[in-house]
Amino acid sequence: MSQKKVFEKKMSSDADGIRFATPEPVAKYRAARLKCNTIADISCGIGGQTIYFAMQCKHVYAVEIDPVKIEFARQNCEKHGLTNVTFICGNALDSAVIAQIPPVDIIFSDPARPPEEETRKVASLRPGIPDVMDAYAEKCQNFAFEAPPQMPPERILADNFDCEMEYLSLNGQLNRLTLYFGRIKRFSRVAVSLPSGNAMVDAPVELPPIVETEKLMLFAYEPDPSIVAAGLLNELVDDLIKATGPVRLIHIDKKRVLLTSDLLTIHPMVKNNYIVLRTMPIKTEDDVVAIHEFLEKSNVGKVVIRGNIDPKDYWNFRNKLENDLSGSKKVHMYLHGENAVLCELIYDDD
Repeated sequence: MSQKKVFEKKMSSDADGIRFATPEPVAKYRAARLKCNTIADISCGIGGQTIYFAMQCKHVYAVEIDPVKIEFARQNCEKHGLTNVTFICGNALDSAVIAQIPPVDIIFSDPARPPEEETRKVASLRPGIPDVMDAYAEKCQNFAFEAPPQMPPERILADNFDCEMEYLSLNGQLNRLTLYFGRIKRFSRVAVSLPSGNAMVDAPVELPPIVETEKLMLFAYEPDPSIVAAGLLNELVDDLIKATGPVRLIHIDKKRVLLTSDLLTIHPMVKNNYIVLRTMPIKTEDDVVAIHEFLEKSNVGKVVIRGNIDPKDYWNFRNKLENDLSGSKKVHMYLHGENAVLCELIYDDD
């Protein structure tokens, strides 16, 4: 047994248990969202989520097929002084396990999924969502499932699920996707940014399409990744337009988008706000030299490269750009086709 401090108290775990455990801010948020009298936590692992369910609910039924992990879960709940958890070791779809769980308000399931999968699919979850809902239909009508956050809403809707899709980011990185069924479903698509708790939901009416551009204006906005994953860019742009006037969308590459406008505004679901310094070609060595000269004249000391670049080449390229730079500023360089877009954070905590 090994222990690592990833929660308020040291957690008993093996390496896989800690690796897949729900991060504390997410576990706290989700437990508050699902606060009720009784909840069943299926596939509870080492109990990272169970702990916070037990802090919010009167009683928790924790189910785990792995006897080693459920013993860790028991120990972790004891460390937190929690005595309102019933631990059940076995297959969550086994009738003998189901019989040990009375009718509950909510069933939460964090199913296993392949460690690597070219395209994340709902059908790959084990136990499967339809299987759990069928097996526990007489126990509960309200279900919450964790799913891979890389799955876009249209892929989930293709399975004819009537659910809320809540995409969570944590510290600026996409982290979790929770699907809510029954009366705990509130909206269709939701984006939540943690630890702030800022959120955005899908608009009740169809919004006009976003105007796209290939040229950045004076200011650029990097949307929170939960916004992009949830397909809520239209809602974010609609908010920004009310404050700034025209807002355009620019696709940096397949993974990155920026919003841009000529007036600055601050929005809680924008991860980073930039002032756009210059767009320069980056096709040749002479172009790289010209960028270096611009950075030197602009009092820049650090360059963060944002774009589709081989990790093996990242630091060689960055060192070339930063060579002999001694300024105090930091520039974010977005690689957009054959151009480099040089931006400076308006608020930088570094």
